[in-house]
Amino acid sequence: MSKKEKLRWRLNQLPKDFTWDELVTLLGHYGFEMLTGSGSRRKFTNANGRLVAFHCPHPGNIVKGYVLKEVKNLLDEIDSYE
Repeated sequence: MSKKEKLRWRLNQLPKDFTWDELVTLLGHYGFEMLTGSGSRRKFTNANGRLVAFHCPHPGNIVKGYVLKEVKNLLDEIDSYE
């Protein structure tokens, strides 16, 4: 099982301890690059021009549940087109 598959499986479980670094890595495996700006909002874009934005958690590193659900839906949509 590849790292991408492991992270994807973990995301599907919607864990309470999914970290920001894991999220960035997983989105990177799907071709997204992070664009930084001011504040805690981070934008991710892929080669198809798809743009999504999430708040980077602070002061901790644990991603909120609603963000995990949004990312899961996004990746489900991408997987359905492949």
